[in-house]
This record gives sequence, structure tokens and C-alpha cells, in this order.
Amino acid sequence: MHQILKRALPVAALTLVALPLTGVAPAHAATNDTFSANLTALNGSGAHSKVVGKLVGDTLWITVTSSGLSAELPHAAHLHIGGTNSCPAATQRGTGINGHLRVKDGATSYGSIAVSLTTSGDTSPKSALAVDRFPVGNTTYTRSIPISATIAGEIRAGKAVVVQHGVDYNKSGKYDGASKSELNAALPEEATDPATCGRLVASQLSGIPNRGPQTGDGSTMGMQHTGALGAGATAIAVGGVGLIALKRRTPAARR
Repeated sequence: MHQILKRALPVAALTLVALPLTGVAPAHAATNDTFSANLTALNGSGAHSKVVGKLVGDTLWITVTSSGLSAELPHAAHLHIGGTNSCPAATQRGTGINGHLRVKDGATSYGSIAVSLTTSGDTSPKSALAVDRFPVGNTTYTRSIPISATIAGEIRAGKAVVVQHGVDYNKSGKYDGASKSELNAALPEEATDPATCGRLVASQLSGIPNRGPQTGDGSTMGMQHTGALGAGATAIAVGGVGLIALKRRTPAARR
């Protein structure tokens, strides 16, 4: 019996030493690495969206679930940083037709584009108007995106705002009208005016996926839990916006 006790005591001691470490884990999990945002309507769009996100190193996993956006029309969406790190008031009037709020009118609140939430390919500000690579209608968008360490730090600091664009004011089923976008005169104002806005804030959300489609494989399907993603941050490039013709796209055309 004495020999059995001598062998058991070290095991018990190791167990007791390990217990405090278990208690420390929740404090580590409380760091600002999970986020959420409630996007509310601008320009009377009637739309609203829910955003959940997670940072692992310099990779952002993000899911946007939208409702009330113009059906069958592409909706550009971006992560903005700058200004007052906030959203314009829902009633704020701008320089657009009938006093509608334009992108630049809201820039004093949400700042400049840092990340384009495209479904595939480039996610830099250069893809700000790549309407053939943005979600169409009301979907659940999900993607994992390598970002710069600077942008990751701004997100953790609560300085990131998500903005969705595109408001079919005349309910024609397409982006049209005489008023042109201030970002590109070849585009209707309807295509680029802000539709929703919300600030990303730290959130102790559960069930956030550990992995989504990697950059280049974005989709509007649900994320899959497939393990840890290797780090590989890329700097966000600053450049001009290429012109891409706007057209109404049906779900069949997207396949």
C-alpha cells in the first residue's frame, strides 16, 4: 500500500497543478477576436443584415446574412475604416437625387474602403465596384480573407464599419435612373448608394466557424468547420476602381 501511495501522489500533484490552467482559458478566449454587427437601413432601403466575424492572426472569417435588399441585384459590400468609425444617421440627407445619401456623403462617418467583401478573387479597394463578384439579393455571404496586420488591429480596436450598397429606388428591378454615381459616372447612383451600415464590435459569440472559404474561393454558402487556417497576411493595395458593366443577374446566370 505504501508503494502504491508513493506512485499515486506525483500523479495527483500534476492534476492539481493543471487545474488552475483550466481556469485561465476563458480569460484568453475573451480577447477581442470575435465580432458582430447589426447593419441597419440607410436611404430608406428597408434592408438589414447581421454580421459575425472572427480573427485568427491576420485572417478574417466573416459571415453576412442579409434581408430586405433589392432581389436579383448585386450589392457591393465593404469593410470601411476611418472617419469617426461610425454610421451616418438613418435620416441623414446627402447630395444624391432627392437628397439621397451618397458614398462620399457618408465617408466622414465610416471612412475609406479597407476590404472589399467580394465572393471570389481580389478583396482590396481596387475591387470596390467589381459588381460581378459581389453577392446578389438576399444571401448568406461567407468568406475567409487574409488582411494586413494594420487592418486586423483596427478591427480589434472597434474601428471597422461594414457598408452594403445598392438601392433600387424606383423598384424597376434594375439599377437605373438619370442620376449617376459620384464614384463612376458610367454607373447609376442606385448601384452605389449605401443601403445598410453597422460597426463591428467585440462579441462573445459562440458557434463562430473556425474556417470558411479561403480568398479566391468565396461563396454565399455556409462555412465549414475544417480546422485551423495557415497565416499569410497580405497588404491591402490602394488603387483605382476599374469599370465593370452593371447588369441584372439572376441566380441561374450566376451558376
